[in-house]
Amino acid sequence: MAKSVVGVRFKKVGKIYYFDPQNLEVEQYDHVIVETVRGVEYGEVALGPREIEDDLITAPIKPVIRKATDKDTSDFERLKRKEIEAKDIFIEKAKAHKLEMKLIDVEYTFDKKKAIFYFTADGRVDFRDLVKDLAAVFKVRIELRQIGVRDEAKIFKGLGVCGRTTCCAQWLGDFTPVSIKMAKEQNLSLNSTKISGICGRLLCCLTYEQEFYEEVTKKMPRVGQQVITPDGEGEVFKLSILEETVFVKMQLEKDETEVRKYLLADIQKKKQEKKPERKPERKREKKSEKKPEKGKKDK
Repeated sequence: MAKSVVGVRFKKVGKIYYFDPQNLEVEQYDHVIVETVRGVEYGEVALGPREIEDDLITAPIKPVIRKATDKDTSDFERLKRKEIEAKDIFIEKAKAHKLEMKLIDVEYTFDKKKAIFYFTADGRVDFRDLVKDLAAVFKVRIELRQIGVRDEAKIFKGLGVCGRTTCCAQWLGDFTPVSIKMAKEQNLSLNSTKISGICGRLLCCLTYEQEFYEEVTKKMPRVGQQVITPDGEGEVFKLSILEETVFVKMQLEKDETEVRKYLLADIQKKKQEKKPERKPERKREKKSEKKPEKGKKDK
């Protein structure tokens, strides 16, 4: 059964969450006030009203309370200024407690009941006393969240190795797992400086073409395999996955060879002839010769 929902985003490049519009007329780019697990929040409609199957929605779905008013917008902007002030206080208090923490971002919930501080640290940090001090200053519920280097890069932004703004800061909502196996399958240099982002982790863009590489690789012959081309038989010398082409080493006259390029569709894999199975040889049974017993003469 389908349900009518809208997709709301709370950060410029953040994850999209589904909410029940409750018969409210909301459109894409409208600002709305919604109820979340963290409390009441101010967000922007990233996806307009649409029907989505129930199995694609994480239940229970929270409601959209109302469309944001001018007062809501001014309150939200005031909170953003308050977050900047909170950063200085946090840094001062963390130094007083001699805690090795790097503050990344601060967020207030729209209902002003909670302040969330995002930080990075080399290891685990005991910040219980710090939380008490912050609660005494801000008079709200305090939450500290330790985040990873990828989230830090997403918040701070920067330029990737391609020269453009990093994907995570520009449009990428969620991080997906990236493995070194992807770089190997795409025939990329395994030099960490070339396949790592500004966060020091493997480039997120390695996942963009991985599905294509896996699909085409299944059709490709192996390097060293014998194939049949329009010019005859040859041995696979090199593969180009993106172009879907195969470089084949052809045998010419006078023991000369030449590497030629063919489209994948123009070659056929040569079937390997099955070698006849050898039947296991039967072991000959040795006839045991009985030696004459001592004291008895042969007749």
